[in-house]
Amino acid sequence: MTQLDDDFESVVSHLLQFKGRVIITGIGKSGIIAQKLVATFNSTGTPAVFMHAADAIHGDLGLVQKEDVVLCISKSGNSPEIKALTPLIHSLGAPLIGMVGNTDSHLALQSRWVLDATVEKEACPLDLAPTSSTTAQMALGDALATCLMEARGFRGEDFAQVHPGGALGKRLYVRLADLVSTERKPQVDVTTSLQESVLEMSAGRCGATAVMDGNMLVGIITDGDIRRSIEKGLSPSTPARDIMSTSPKTMESNQLAVEAFQCMESTSITQIVVLEQGHYQGMVHLHDILKEGIY
Repeated sequence: MTQLDDDFESVVSHLLQFKGRVIITGIGKSGIIAQKLVATFNSTGTPAVFMHAADAIHGDLGLVQKEDVVLCISKSGNSPEIKALTPLIHSLGAPLIGMVGNTDSHLALQSRWVLDATVEKEACPLDLAPTSSTTAQMALGDALATCLMEARGFRGEDFAQVHPGGALGKRLYVRLADLVSTERKPQVDVTTSLQESVLEMSAGRCGATAVMDGNMLVGIITDGDIRRSIEKGLSPSTPARDIMSTSPKTMESNQLAVEAFQCMESTSITQIVVLEQGHYQGMVHLHDILKEGIY
C-alpha cells in the first residue's frame, strides 16, 4: 500500500533546498506518468525535465547535472533499463529518488530515498496491465507537488505567470479593468426621467444604468427596477432617484473578473458596477465574462 513516510518528508525537504531541476525518468507506462508529473511540477513552481530511461543510456543522460535530483519511476524496479541507469546516475553525483512498487527491488536499494508506490494488485482483471500501479504513482507524484506548493507559499498569481493560457489562466489574471469599456458607460442623473433612463439602459446594453449625483455614484437602475415601476403605474417622468436601488454591487477595477462572476452568481445579478478608487468607470455584464472564456 502506498505510504507517505519519513522518506517522503525527506524528499520534500531536499527539493525545497536544492537549486537544480527534478529529472523525472521512467519507461513504459511509468514513463508516461513521469511526463505528466513533469508538467505538474513545472506549473506549480518546481522546475522539472522528462528523461526517457531507454534514451538516457543512449545519450540523454547529458541532461543530468550535479545540482539536479533524479526521480526514477518503476513498478518493478528491476527492468534492464533501470538497472543500467542507476549506476550512471550515481557517477554523475545526482541524488536518486526511487518511486517504486517493490521496496526490495534494485531501484529501491540503489536510491537515497524510496517513495513506496506498492499496490496489492492491478485493477486489470488479468492483473497485468498497469492500472492501480500507475494511479498510485500519479497520486504520489501529485502529493509531492502539492506539498512543495504549500511549503513554498505558491499562490494563484504565481500559477498565472506560468499558466497564462486557457480558461484556467484567465481566471487568475483577467481583471475588471480588462473588460470594462469607457464607450459603454451607462449613467443618468438623479433627476433623469424614467423614460430617458430606459433609453440610456438600451444604449449601454448592460441591462442597467448607474445613477449619479454630480460625480458621485448613488444608485443603480436595472431591468427589474423598470418592471416594478411599470407595475406600480409610475409616470414616465418619474425621476431616477425614485426608481433606483441605492445599494449597487460594486467592485474595484483591479479585482479579478472571476471574483465578479462569483459575486454575480451568489447574488443572482447580471452586472457589476466597476469603480477605480471609488470613481465610476462603467459596468461589466455577465456576458462579458463568459465571452472572455473564463467559464
